[in-house]
Amino acid sequence: MSTAATSFPERNAAEVADLVLAPAAAGPEVLVRRARQRRQMYIGQVASYSLGASVLLLYAYAGVVAMAVPSLFWLGGLLIIGTFTVLSEAGFGDRFEDHYLTVFQISAHMALQLVFLLAVPTVGVAFIAVLFLIFAFGTLRMTSRQAMVTWGLATGGLSLVFLGSDLPIGLPVGTRLERAASMLCFVLVIGQCAFLGLFGATLRKILYRRSIELKAAYQRIEELAELDELTGSYNRRCIMRLLDAEIEKARQTSAPFAIALIDLDWFKRINDAYGHPVGDEVLRTFAITIFANVRPADSFGRYGGEEFLLLLPDTPADAAQRMLDRLRSIVADLDWSAFSLNMHVTISAGVVTLRDADTADTFLARADCALYSAKAQGRNRVATG
Repeated sequence: MSTAATSFPERNAAEVADLVLAPAAAGPEVLVRRARQRRQMYIGQVASYSLGASVLLLYAYAGVVAMAVPSLFWLGGLLIIGTFTVLSEAGFGDRFEDHYLTVFQISAHMALQLVFLLAVPTVGVAFIAVLFLIFAFGTLRMTSRQAMVTWGLATGGLSLVFLGSDLPIGLPVGTRLERAASMLCFVLVIGQCAFLGLFGATLRKILYRRSIELKAAYQRIEELAELDELTGSYNRRCIMRLLDAEIEKARQTSAPFAIALIDLDWFKRINDAYGHPVGDEVLRTFAITIFANVRPADSFGRYGGEEFLLLLPDTPADAAQRMLDRLRSIVADLDWSAFSLNMHVTISAGVVTLRDADTADTFLARADCALYSAKAQGRNRVATG
């Protein structure tokens, strides 16, 4: 005498969660999973109507309703379920955002309950109880607008029954069998409401867990979007954003701020002589070396090709020059024989400190000029500007 969600609530809730989080433009796999979810729902509805018809059958044996009522109720439910099953298998609902056609399903099931409420008012309370179950099922799918529409329809139907007629709506409890049937009616409704509550709670937990996973994934994506895939240093977009932020911070605090443009000497020759895969490993090894020898407050990013930008906040010119000369020595002293016995890698760097009139562009231009000077002086050295 009722609708119900499908069995195995945790598994079904997981599937519903996947569909909720699926893209709006559903692909073939999502459509298949939606169809499977709807089939499970319709099977649960058949089971619910079968249980409801069994309760009506008890009333029929007690002589409260005609023997035809249970069969008609069951067939009426099957007719509704069958209609929506055909539409589902034809993919009719997939063209709508609400592919369950929730408003139409709830309206059809409510209409059936109201028809039998009018036809068999002596057990009318049982049919009214089922309306609560129908709406409990609908809340798992409905939007606010859909809820208002279905509530309005239910209000109109109940107004017709209670205000438009003087039918003696009741629930028979005169005999032991009638009391057993009435008890069973409420037990089934309460049980199915509890089942729907379990389904909804499980769905909320799964969606919450998925939201945490999505948040972590988005955070990882943001991190990857800021990093150079090859070296693990900041990419150009990110290091330029950090440069702007550090310039603003230095001006607000009147603290010294230095930057260094670093270039791997004769890197094209390394690529030509040993191949690009070896060149990539050289870049990775260089980046790891810099990471291991700078301060946590410093920022290091790939400016382009084999050029890198190092931000040195709270660092005056002489300290910046000493730091870069130390880094230059460390790189020059590295054992590169793992790549080739004859390989030797050095770097050149241009170091400048922030001036009052500097913009990010002029700041970088001065660093680039200093780097050019270091190269012109023979490479493997640090120049200031």
